[in-house]
Amino acid sequence: MNAHKPLKNPQTILFSAGESSGDQHAANMFLELKAQQPTIKGIGMGSTKMAQAGIDIHYDSAGIGVIGVIEVIKHYSEIRSALKLMQQLVLTERPDLLVCVDYKEFNLKLARFAKQLGIKVLFYVSPQVWAWRPGRVKTYGKAIDMMAVIFPFETPYYDAEQVPVRYVGHPSVDKVHANHSRSENFNRFGLDEHKSVIGLLPGSRANEIKRLLPVMLAAAEQLQTELSDLQFILPQANSISDALLNTYLSASGCRITVIKNQPYDVMQCCDAIMTTSGTATLEVALMTIPMVITYKLATITYWLGRWLVNTPFIGLPNIVLGKLAIKELIQQTATPENIVTEVKRILLDKSYADTMRENLFLVKEKLGKGGGSINMANLALEMLN
Repeated sequence: MNAHKPLKNPQTILFSAGESSGDQHAANMFLELKAQQPTIKGIGMGSTKMAQAGIDIHYDSAGIGVIGVIEVIKHYSEIRSALKLMQQLVLTERPDLLVCVDYKEFNLKLARFAKQLGIKVLFYVSPQVWAWRPGRVKTYGKAIDMMAVIFPFETPYYDAEQVPVRYVGHPSVDKVHANHSRSENFNRFGLDEHKSVIGLLPGSRANEIKRLLPVMLAAAEQLQTELSDLQFILPQANSISDALLNTYLSASGCRITVIKNQPYDVMQCCDAIMTTSGTATLEVALMTIPMVITYKLATITYWLGRWLVNTPFIGLPNIVLGKLAIKELIQQTATPENIVTEVKRILLDKSYADTMRENLFLVKEKLGKGGGSINMANLALEMLN
């Protein structure tokens, strides 16, 4: 049922997404908006998914989705010119609403700029104020009209400072499901049902691939020698080129099956997954597949993070549960040997793997029913009306 009256004239929403996850969230939200208000116009910064959804892309953000101090410095001039272009777009287009999706520091600057011009700002995906710099709640509060949070435990931080906030549900809840049965997928991917399957999720950013894929491949090689009857599979992220992947895969002594555009069907086949930290960990949790979380940052970024961050965990499933349910191998502990030890434990110790699955079911429960994209569309229309 459409709860919103049709908007008077074709209204324009300016979207700003700087990373592949934000590109996906904005695309899903815009598709829901179009279903309710076909006349609505979307423009902005994003990538393939947003373009496919019908948003007119003025800046392709594929090259600026970087993480960490050093990486940001390296890409500073590109990021700065993207911000200038977006500010120019705010000035010339005078959108009816600015929707900032994640990409915190960049979008905070853009939000401030738009707010000064009297343009309404909806911020989607809160900065992790529960992990570090909770004072940012006030900072963001001054620059936005509404914060849409994706974890239920985030609302109290904004309520405490009287910043308008709405829990919209986690966008992953709706989209994380396999499209085929497990046996169909084994067939489709050429896997042997009698052998264990290990998944490699090295990330969706080039710098993650460079830091983590060699470690994961070394772990796969070691596992292959220590355990018989293993097969390895890797769901390739849209944002990662074949050339970059092949640089590492061609040098590996392991046969890795690479599958494009079907991450959840791939996950469903796995008995254990080695994954980089980030949204992927939550997706693996929603598929209830036992995993080990790894992460490596530039040394200076890591130590700055250690100094600033006050959460005991970096893996989202552990943060949601408030306990260490999934092994985290970070920085110097992210070694092939440590990954091998944990993957072997998952494969060989049934009660250990079962306990992990039970914890992952709890994560799923805590994230609730979903409907994130519809809730976001409704919230945007509410603000437009």
